[in-house]
Formats: sequence, structure tokens, C-alpha cells
Amino acid sequence: MSKRYFGTDGIRGRANSFPMTADIAMKVGMAAGTAFKRGGHRHRVVLGKDTRLSGYMIENAMVAGFCAAGMDVFLLGPVPTPAVAMLARSLRADIGVMISASHNSYHDNGIKLFGPDGYKLSDEIEDSIEALVSGEGEIKLAGSDALGRAKRIDGVHDRYIEFAKRTLPRSMSLAGLRVVVDCANGAAYKVAPAALWELGAEVVAINDEPNGFNINEECGSTHPQGLSKKVHEVRADIGIALDGDADRVVIVDETGKVIDGDQIMALIGQTWHEAGRLSGGGVVATVMSNLGLERFFGDMKLALHRTKVGDRYVVEHMRAHGFNVGGEQSGHVVLSDFSTTGDGLVSALQVLACIKRQDKPASEVLKKFEPVPQLLKNVRFAGGKPLEEAGVKAAIEDARSRLGAKGRLVIRPSGTEPLIRVMAEGDDSSLVEKVVDDIVGVIAETRSAA
Repeated sequence: MSKRYFGTDGIRGRANSFPMTADIAMKVGMAAGTAFKRGGHRHRVVLGKDTRLSGYMIENAMVAGFCAAGMDVFLLGPVPTPAVAMLARSLRADIGVMISASHNSYHDNGIKLFGPDGYKLSDEIEDSIEALVSGEGEIKLAGSDALGRAKRIDGVHDRYIEFAKRTLPRSMSLAGLRVVVDCANGAAYKVAPAALWELGAEVVAINDEPNGFNINEECGSTHPQGLSKKVHEVRADIGIALDGDADRVVIVDETGKVIDGDQIMALIGQTWHEAGRLSGGGVVATVMSNLGLERFFGDMKLALHRTKVGDRYVVEHMRAHGFNVGGEQSGHVVLSDFSTTGDGLVSALQVLACIKRQDKPASEVLKKFEPVPQLLKNVRFAGGKPLEEAGVKAAIEDARSRLGAKGRLVIRPSGTEPLIRVMAEGDDSSLVEKVVDDIVGVIAETRSAA
């Protein structure tokens, strides 16, 4: 079925506009409650959020929906997405919910759903919830004597901090490292600095004062320039930039250079391979990861398996084929020995552990391969299906031919915004730029004509 609500990462949209309205959020709560009520036990939901103003509205609406379906709701408050996934398992909840639009601005919000195993929902379960929300199935409300209850849970931050710390060996200390952490004024504004400090690091926290409006505002993993400046200013050993819900991370080395998820995966994949703990014979990434990463693992006789964009698809492939390292260039890094979803803090801790063990600067430790020239541009569109236009198809085929076997071309609509993403890579940077500009120009002309 064609999805009306769910995209590549749950439901997302502008707050207080379809589909991110209070009434839809309440229906999603009722529908998810109906889908996950199995057996005669008392059912429970763990519900977290980031720091957006609209989180209050969506949270209360979902509480009403889940309680109407007869589910008890444990309110976690502002916590990282991976904390929700972890607590769904440790508290034996039937479902986990994270209210967040990840790296988007405060104008947007979203709903991410996790099953009792802590993994994001499959397409089939999302389809069943879609059908219930759309009125194509029967939502089963609880009787007046079986309504759910809601309560806030104490100690959530402490539980997640301890979980994150335990992903490192007990003897590991970060003493001697000066770390700047950019919390993106988001969900990890308390837990990330606290975890790093408890592990012994000297911590400089920035963008750790959320006000409901400043989440991801010129900060965090999508805007690391301020972090680079701060690393220089305080002469830090490393900078860590999280996004609004802290499921992704990018690193800034001591020189101020930004390190993306591909280099992080290369470092962790190589380190785990050399330690004999890498599973699956390689690493899982998406079609957006750099060709240099694929060549890097190929030189070690390891495979890079690619999926379509979205960390849920990376995780699905990892689970199906026995991999324990995967992720996205954007900084979603999934380490399934520890987590069921991307975890920015845990990934950063693995990088810090490598720096401590090797006793080398971040710029050396994290330079694992030379990226192939790669260019990504976005084209906004208001409606229609520009990729189905004959002129656009012809331009794409021509570009593939020009790049040949030593290059790659990825054209895809965004799953969260009205954008067409055009990415090309190859050894010839001028050709890559020309190819991308040509396709973007044709799509723009098609949009204007429409």
C-alpha cells in the first residue's frame, strides 16, 4: 500500500500541520496500542521526546491514545532515541515511542516507533497501523474499567548513562582527553556531557541549553562549524556533534576538520576486525556511503553491503545476515553488540577508546581512507513525480554512461522532505560536478514547467 503517514524514519512533518497534529498523534497511539496488545498481561509503553516545543502537544495526545487503548504509559521526558529503544527492552514494554524530528528544526516533529525488542517497526507492522489510523481497520478501545495509566519514570538519565559507559571495558578511562560535545540543544543535553565526564574526560559542553526553539539551530551534527571553532578555541583533542535526538554523530578532530560516518565506520570496522569481533565478514552501509569506504574494506578482504537510505534498512540487513557494524555517512552508526538503533554517544565512545589505545591524535586515528570525490545536491519540488519525466530519465541515463564503471550515481526522493537528492561520485571531480549540475538543472526545469 502507498503510505500516507510513515516515511523512511517514522512519521514526520511540520508541527500542528498534517500529519503531525494532535488528533493524528492520538489516533497513532490508539492504533499502535491496538496492534501491540497481545495477551492478557498489563500492557505498557515507554514514551520519550526531544526538546521541541511541540513535544508537549504530541506527547499528551499520544498518552491519551495509548490510555484509551488500555496501555499504561511510562513518560521518560527528554532522552535520546537509543535510550527509548534500550528502555523498551529493559522495562519489558510492549512498544517504545520517540517523539522527534531528528536533525530537523523545531518547526517539525515526528513519531518513531519501536517494538518490544527495541527495533524499529517493519513495513508490515507500519502498514497495519496506517490502516487503523486511516479507518480501514477497527481500533479496539479499552472498557472504562481497563483504561491505561500514565506516570513519569525517575532515574532514566542515570540508566542510560550507565548503559553507555558499559559499552567500554571497565578499565577504560578517558582521563587526559579534552572533549567538546555539541548537544544540538536536543535530547542528549544532559546525558552526553555527564557520561563523558564520569568516564574521566575534561568536558566542554556547547548548545546544551534547549528552550523549545533552538534544537539543531546552526548546531549539532548537521552544522558542525561552531564545534570546529570551539575545538580550536579550547585546544580540545576532539569534538563530538550529536543531532536533536542523539542517534547520529559526526566528529571534529583536533585540527577542526569534520569527520563523517563513513570514516567512523571504517575505524570501528577495522578495529573490531583486527580484534576478531567483527561479524558478517564486513560492514553494512547505504547507497550514499563513499566509494572510498568500499575500496578500504575491499583491501582488507571485507565486504561493504549497501542498502537503501535509512538506518532501519541498515539494521534489517544486519539482523538478516549477521553483521554487527553498520551505518550511514550522515553519522547513524549502528553497533548491534550494544544497541538496536543508531547511538551517537556510544559510537563516539568507541572512537574515543581507539584514540586512547593508540595514543595518537584524532586526525591520525580517523583518517582511514581517502574519500572519492563526491557531490550531493538537493532539488526542492512542490508536487508530482519529477523522476518519472522522460527528460529527467534521459539525463540520468546519460550521466551513468559518462561516469562509467569507476563512478556511482544515486538519485532518490527524500523520505522526510519534498526534495530530490542527486549524488554522484568518481575519481574525476570535475566530471562528478558536471554530472550533478546537469541532472539538477533538468529536474529544476521540469519543476518550473510543472
